[in-house]
Amino acid sequence: MHPIRNIAIIAHVDHGKTTLVDKIIHECHAMDERKDTGELILDNNDLERERGITILSKNVSVQYNGVKINIIDTPGHSDFGGEVERVLNLADGVLLLVDAFEGPMPQTRFVLNKAIELGLKPIVVINKVDKENCRPEEVQSDVFDLMYNLGATEEQLDFITLFGSSRDGWMSFDHTIRTKDIQPLLQAVIDVIPEAPYKEGPVQMGITSLDFNAFQGRIAIGRVYRGDLEENKDYYICKKGGVMKKVRVKELFVFEGLVKAKVSSVRSGDLCAVVGIDDFDIGDSIVDMNEPEALPRIEVDEPTMSMLFTINNSPFFGKEGKYVTSRHLRERLYKELRKKISHCAWKTVSLKIDSMFLVGVFYI
Repeated sequence: MHPIRNIAIIAHVDHGKTTLVDKIIHECHAMDERKDTGELILDNNDLERERGITILSKNVSVQYNGVKINIIDTPGHSDFGGEVERVLNLADGVLLLVDAFEGPMPQTRFVLNKAIELGLKPIVVINKVDKENCRPEEVQSDVFDLMYNLGATEEQLDFITLFGSSRDGWMSFDHTIRTKDIQPLLQAVIDVIPEAPYKEGPVQMGITSLDFNAFQGRIAIGRVYRGDLEENKDYYICKKGGVMKKVRVKELFVFEGLVKAKVSSVRSGDLCAVVGIDDFDIGDSIVDMNEPEALPRIEVDEPTMSMLFTINNSPFFGKEGKYVTSRHLRERLYKELRKKISHCAWKTVSLKIDSMFLVGVFYI
């Protein structure tokens, strides 16, 4: 049984977070080196590559010195707070990445505040120390002040700091000394971030995210907090309001490198994907049938914008567009809801087809 570290990487937009994840993947040989993956490996969504930002949280796993490190790449925008809050519940610690010139930014404050509230242990990474006019020591002091103002504990304030350049692939404990690789950072993760504990007892798994494909349907993603989750076995799923429903776990997957690997069981402390459970929501728990004990539900920020869809009465009606009927629009909205639950959340939905008109409220 390999020891496990679960870490989330948080940073402001364009501070080098996704580039650092690329370097970690390459350093740990977590991908087929014969394939040309290019840059921004995890930002594989078309919109993410177009805008150069991370929108959807993603999981990747690497092996370093016999330790499995589950890395959760989180969005840097507070606009996607639903993604941030949910995935931070998977982690035991965070890498806080800060630009050596700009220092902590407002959206860094937003995500860091969520991590501090959850009691996560931080490692601070001052990135881009090769930039002109950078001020790494001042930025380190600014980070300490920010964490103090956010109410960090003494243990959280006693963080270690690494300096380096994600683009050039090196990290060091001294910004004046350039190393050959990012191994000091990986070793710091093993030394500082708490090991994911193995807890014996009746199974408890919390669902914090979801995926979808046409062959397997909706896929529940989360962390096993207690016991061993096994495939082809019946469990209860604890839903909102104390409702319990019998379900069967058909297939189990863990994250290995950039892909999901099929397994027969998942130990507590590890992250996994569960196939076979269609009727679930974010925050539900998968528990043992003999001793059902639900986990506390995840609280997520409310949606920030609403949209009202109704008949098109503009002067440009009918002049462009391919799928413009209410039926096509309705199918498109429900398709988004299958997997992008946080930034396409329907708080109050009233879809009504009446004479080919669509009336409803869509929350983003």
